Amino acid sequence: MDRQQEFVLRTVEERDIRFIRLWFTDVLGVLKSVAVAPAELEQAFVEGIGFDGSSIEGLTRVYEADMIAKPDPTTFQVLPWRGERHGTGRMFCDILTPDGSPSLADSRNVLKRTLAKASDKGFTFYTHPEVEFYLFNQVSSPDAPLVPVDTGGYFDHLARGSTHDFRRAAITMLESMGISVEFSHHEAGPGQNEIDLRYADALATADNLMTFRTVVKEVALEQGVFASFMPKPLANQPGSGMHTHMSLFEGDRNAFHEPGAQFELSKTARQFIAGLLVHAGEITAVTNQHVNSYKRLWGGAEAPSYICWGHNNRSALVRVPMYKPGKGNSSRVEYRALDSAANPYLAFAVLLAAGMKGIEEGYELPEATEDDVWELTDAERRALGISPLPESLDEAIELMESSELVAETLGEHVFDYVLRNKRNEWAAYRSQVTPYELQTSLQFL
Repeated sequence: MDRQQEFVLRTVEERDIRFIRLWFTDVLGVLKSVAVAPAELEQAFVEGIGFDGSSIEGLTRVYEADMIAKPDPTTFQVLPWRGERHGTGRMFCDILTPDGSPSLADSRNVLKRTLAKASDKGFTFYTHPEVEFYLFNQVSSPDAPLVPVDTGGYFDHLARGSTHDFRRAAITMLESMGISVEFSHHEAGPGQNEIDLRYADALATADNLMTFRTVVKEVALEQGVFASFMPKPLANQPGSGMHTHMSLFEGDRNAFHEPGAQFELSKTARQFIAGLLVHAGEITAVTNQHVNSYKRLWGGAEAPSYICWGHNNRSALVRVPMYKPGKGNSSRVEYRALDSAANPYLAFAVLLAAGMKGIEEGYELPEATEDDVWELTDAERRALGISPLPESLDEAIELMESSELVAETLGEHVFDYVLRNKRNEWAAYRSQVTPYELQTSLQFL
C-alpha cells in the first residue's frame, strides 16, 4: 500500500468519516457516485468496486456489463456540505474492465491517454477555466418562467446582493476541498456569475470542474435558489461559456514563451494555435455538445462564432492575452468556444490533441485578426479566410463524423457513442414544435 492510500485510511479514521463516495463521469459529463463504508476502503484500493457498467451512459454494452471503479487516493477530499461529524469523503475513480485494464469508455482515461502522448513529447498541459453559470429563483414547475436572482450586470456590486453571499460560500467550500479560486464576479447577464479556477494540470482541472459543478449546485440548494450551467438559458441574455486558458510546459519552462518574438509567442505556441484553428470545426461537437450550445455560439454577446485568432481580441475564437513583462510563465492562449456544460475530460483531450497536431505537423499560423469579427460582412470574412464554426449540433456532428483526429483521441467506443447520442439529441430537438412556431404561425396559417 502506497503512502497516499495510507494517508486516506488514516484521515478516514481520525476524522470519523462514515461514508466514502467514489465519483466518476459518464461519457456525457454527468457525475456518478457510489458510497462505500470505511471497512471496504482498503480492499477498494486493491481491487476496486464492481458495478453494472451497462446502466451508465456510454460506458459498456449489456453483455459486457461488469466494470470496476478503482479510487484514485490523490483525489481524496472531505465533502464540506455533509457536516464535520460522521462526515463523507470522496475520491475520483478510474474505470477498469474485469481484467484490470483501463476501460476505453472512461472519460478520465481518454484525457489521461492524451496527456500521456503529450508527455512522451516532453510537454505538460495546463489549463485555467473561467466558469460562467446562472442563478435563478426556484420554480414551481418546468413550464414556469425563469426568474434570475438579481438584475445585475458585468462586474456590478449589488448592495446586499445574494450573489455576493453565494460566491463567497461557494469559494469557501471549494477552497476547503483544495480547489484554488483566482477571481469571481457578477457576469453580464442578470443572475449570471463567473468563478475562475487557478491554473493546474489538465487532469486535476477536469476533476476540479466536476467538483465545482457539484459545489455550485449544493450551495444553490442551501440558499434556496438553483444554479444552471446550461449554455443559453435566456434568449435575450448572454450565454454561459467556459473560456479556457491553456499552456504547455517543458519541465519548469513555458513552451509558449519566446522573448522578443511577436506577442512573445514561441513557434510551439503558434503551431499549437494553428492546430486549434484547423481542427476547431471537427472538435466542436465535443466542446459544445448540446443543441442549446449553438444558441450561445450564434446568439451574440461576445460568443465566438468564427475561426480566427487575435492578440487580446475578444471577438476571436482563440485569444492571446496581453503579455506581462517579466512573467514568461504566464504566456498562454485562450480558447473561447468551450461552454460550461461540456464534459471537461473529453473537451480538454480534443483541445490538446488539436494543438499537438499543429506542433507535430508544423502547421503555419495565419495572420492575427485585429478587426471585430462580428462587425465584418460575410464577404469581408471570406476575403480574410475566416470560416464560421458549426451553426448547429447537426452540422457539428457531420464534421466530427469525418474527423480522424477526434476518432483517434476519443477512441472507437467513445467516438461512436458520442455520435449516436448527439444524433438522437438532434432528432428529438428537430421533431419539437416550439413556442416560437406556435406564437408566430398558429393564428396566421
